[in-house]
Amino acid sequence: MIRVKEVNVICDGDKLGIFPTQEALSMAQDKDMDLVEVDPNSNPPVCRIMDYGKFKYQQSKRAHEAKKKQKIIHVKEVKFRPNTDQHDFDFKLKNALRFLESGDKVKVLVFFRGREIVHRENGQRLLERVTKTLEDMAVVEQEAKQEGKTLCMIFAPKSLKKKA
Repeated sequence: MIRVKEVNVICDGDKLGIFPTQEALSMAQDKDMDLVEVDPNSNPPVCRIMDYGKFKYQQSKRAHEAKKKQKIIHVKEVKFRPNTDQHDFDFKLKNALRFLESGDKVKVLVFFRGREIVHRENGQRLLERVTKTLEDMAVVEQEAKQEGKTLCMIFAPKSLKKKA
């Protein structure tokens, strides 16, 4: 698949020099290996003599290890109504705190039904109470914004704690 006349050949970390492509391919075949183009942008392109199957396997292992070390952050939702009572408010806020402690983001939603949307300020006050309560645990990632008949706000944990 290499379509240039000459390539700079590397084998086992040693620079072998610039060779015609056909000669480099025959060198690789003599060693029962493949000629892989590593840097196509240089002049002449750099090719390495290696076992391509082994190379692909090592790349997939590295990608798998990197993925394993990655922390996936989920967005959890906590839903309120504009006239939510204090006990329900505390209960739902306790869940939001638990989500934040586990390192997840929390999306707080205030649903309006029917004509409740006329009193949008009730929902704003509720979101301000939530913000005041969560200020030591979380930062506001997205300010209150209206999406149809809901007000939503997103909180992110201040420090991501690792799950044990």
